[in-house]
Amino acid sequence: MSKGGNMQVVAVNGSARKKGNTSLLIKAVFEPLEEAGISCECIELAGKNIRGCTACGKCTAKADGKCWGRRDDGNDIIERMAAADGIILGSPVYFGDVTSEIKAIMDRAGYVGRAKRDMFMRKPGAAVVAVRRAGGMHAFDTLNHFFSIAEMVTVGSSYWNIGIGRERGDVEGDAEGMRTMRRLGENMAWVLNRLAD
Repeated sequence: MSKGGNMQVVAVNGSARKKGNTSLLIKAVFEPLEEAGISCECIELAGKNIRGCTACGKCTAKADGKCWGRRDDGNDIIERMAAADGIILGSPVYFGDVTSEIKAIMDRAGYVGRAKRDMFMRKPGAAVVAVRRAGGMHAFDTLNHFFSIAEMVTVGSSYWNIGIGRERGDVEGDAEGMRTMRRLGENMAWVLNRLAD
């Protein structure tokens, strides 16, 4: 765990839209983190070449922190997650769950992390979900499953980390959702600083 201003949080945004509602929610989480001196990076999966796990088993056999089943942008993202002190996984709701791109990262980083054992262990993690109407809790649960199996510390907020909106920018009108995101950032900063002590 890094100390003080050297800490970094990486968010992986599974949305197909750059700068859409999921990105705006993540940005709201970043604000208190940055105010606390923690650097933040958002990795947008939109436009990246990301495919699912091939179940080849090479990540387990090699246990070197890499996915060997695909030659795409996955390893770069996994490496940036591994180097971070805290991780945020964000997704809009697509047909009642997370996007296939964020699920691919979860599956592949999950296998790689389990093979290397301590890759994500005890890092704080948080889920962020943008939803139009239904499926928000299911997507939220799906994202949180990654933190649990990776032996991470799940960070919560004053309510579930979900923002409501359909068109780009609509989530900014969800006052409670935006407050929830800001509180999530405050809580993650607190956890990061306690873990660094």
